[in-house]
Amino acid sequence: MLKTAGNEFWRDIAPIADVFKPDARPEVHIGNAPTDDRKWYVPFTDTVASRPLWISPSENRWCDILRADAAGLVNRHYHPHEVFAYTISGKWGYLEHDWIATAGDFVYETPGEGHTLVAFEHEQPMKVFFIVKGPLIWLDEKGQSTGHFDVHDYIAMCRAHYEKIGMGAAYVDTLFR
Repeated sequence: MLKTAGNEFWRDIAPIADVFKPDARPEVHIGNAPTDDRKWYVPFTDTVASRPLWISPSENRWCDILRADAAGLVNRHYHPHEVFAYTISGKWGYLEHDWIATAGDFVYETPGEGHTLVAFEHEQPMKVFFIVKGPLIWLDEKGQSTGHFDVHDYIAMCRAHYEKIGMGAAYVDTLFR
């Protein structure tokens, strides 16, 4: 039960007794999701890292905090499904667009749009909360497909990182829903 101090009008309302429907999994609660503790961030490229927050292997989806501490790059790619992004700090954008996202900005990525994600130099690290559905299709400089990266590649990358730093590969499994 939630414990607080103060005069909130709802203090005497009882919580729902039977919270979860049959077969429902518990929620994921991660305090300080955009932490500065680098161990949580899995190297994604040489200049960008990802902190997994929620993973759905069956839906090929994940949520993460993408981070770059200096100028950074995520290879050219497109998504066959929509992607949502909310900027926590720093400065980022796509080489293919004239907008630049900063703290508080929301971005909706249209399915099928190719782009080159870059992090700009900034006094704060780039931290962006992403909701990704489906694979990233890697593109060459002419926009032709050169491969893909999906939730299963993401899981393998995260497991390898957490095993390497001593947290254990199984940590990733706690994020599955």
